[in-house]
Amino acid sequence: MDAANQPGYASLTPHQIVPKLADEGIYLASESTFYRVLKEANQNTRRGRAKAPKRRVLTTHRADGPNQVWCWDITWLPTTVKGRFYYWYMVKDIYSRKLVTNEVHESECSEHACALLEKGCLRERTAGRPLVLHSDNGHVMKGSLLRESMISLGVEPSFSRPRVSNDNAYAEALFRTAKYCPLWPDQPFDELTQARLWVQKFVEWYNEEHRHSALKYVTPDERHEGKALALLLARKDLYESAKAANPSRWSGNTRNWQLAEAVYLNPERPDARAAMAC
Repeated sequence: MDAANQPGYASLTPHQIVPKLADEGIYLASESTFYRVLKEANQNTRRGRAKAPKRRVLTTHRADGPNQVWCWDITWLPTTVKGRFYYWYMVKDIYSRKLVTNEVHESECSEHACALLEKGCLRERTAGRPLVLHSDNGHVMKGSLLRESMISLGVEPSFSRPRVSNDNAYAEALFRTAKYCPLWPDQPFDELTQARLWVQKFVEWYNEEHRHSALKYVTPDERHEGKALALLLARKDLYESAKAANPSRWSGNTRNWQLAEAVYLNPERPDARAAMAC
């Protein structure tokens, strides 16, 4: 204990203390013994000035309707000039998968993000209703200017955990769909207007024509506008009629066309939910 607490050693771990003592020709005990003795004396804590790391709690958000939980992100669009990119700002509703608002700019800054969010809130008329906006930990996402804009718009921020790549999965999935769909251009963009026109074309296709696999193959617009239920019920009736007309072709139930009532962002694992309930 005296060796571990003397000047020059008090901020070191046993793994540092033992070699340092050895360099002075002294052997007192092994690292494990130092740890055991420190633990018995209630000194088995962080020995430096740095604060102990805090475990960030996984923030779960639930949406059972449109305009309750949005996610947003920025991705690069390639240009014909090496090293230069255009920046696609995107806001997506996780319940309907609809692209709520999009813009393309030559730079990445908080001013563009604030204008994008304000435009989306005005378009979807979210004033007076709770809305969560989820993002990663980029400098634009966590800037004070955007935070002030969110407060004025009544939007609650939500951020991904550090070094966790799948916390903003809805946004990442959207960008992957864009960059691997047939609409993606064969060549980089020559100018900003060209990039903006392409994004506009993609958004129209994605919202109005793309039958989303996670939505039982209805479009994001149909889900967002409440039309999906009637469409899926009609599909169910059609399949039931087909089965009744030719039951020998069916080995079991007809296809499940029922959509989940709610969508979760970063859902807790079942064992974690059970532990929280206890």
